[in-house]
Amino acid sequence: MIRTRERVVAVTFNAAWNDAGLDSVLGTLARRHTPATFFLTGDFADRYPAVVKRIAAAGHGLGNHSYSHAHFAHLTEAGARHEVRAADRALHAAGAGRALTPFFRFPYSETSTAQIREINKLGFADIEFTTDTNGWMGTEGGMTVDRAVQRALDALHPGAILQMHVGAPEGRTEVIDAQALPRVLEAIHARGYRVIDLRSLLASAPSVPSGGQGTSGSRARP
Repeated sequence: MIRTRERVVAVTFNAAWNDAGLDSVLGTLARRHTPATFFLTGDFADRYPAVVKRIAAAGHGLGNHSYSHAHFAHLTEAGARHEVRAADRALHAAGAGRALTPFFRFPYSETSTAQIREINKLGFADIEFTTDTNGWMGTEGGMTVDRAVQRALDALHPGAILQMHVGAPEGRTEVIDAQALPRVLEAIHARGYRVIDLRSLLASAPSVPSGGQGTSGSRARP
């Protein structure tokens, strides 16, 4: 959560599977002149370097989501450092350029004070989220566009950070978050909020949430 009393929120996307919803997401953000931050795994960047360049060219920020989307709770300190550094190298190699931020998001929301300290030592701030729309679960997991939108709106308060997803798990092509995004942004505006670029927090480093606040559950959130 962003520490503020202003009616501002941040919109973020994770990407680890594929780019199935990218065209729709980038199109919606462009039409509504809305900034977003995309947290990509290094593996995704290796497989989709053109996507990295497209996101950067569209003016959005890019964050580190580890290399292989590993369970950090199961990693040694050396293993965790490798995941972060390998992802950073992959994003640079894919052409992230100046769009790359010092922001990191843990896979599966598996964070601990010790893990966050290690991330900070590597020069990254942990950015988690207030709520995940759960659109990634798909209709097979009982999610609908209406439910994804409602989850976003239920979490709407000053400083909220929304987490959505660009692609779909293997074997799926439906991206509920891409379908829900126009309605989410419309509702944010209708309720008197504005979407801010997380990179604006870099202007005053103490405001950057080094630990982040959000929800974590038992289901994977790549």
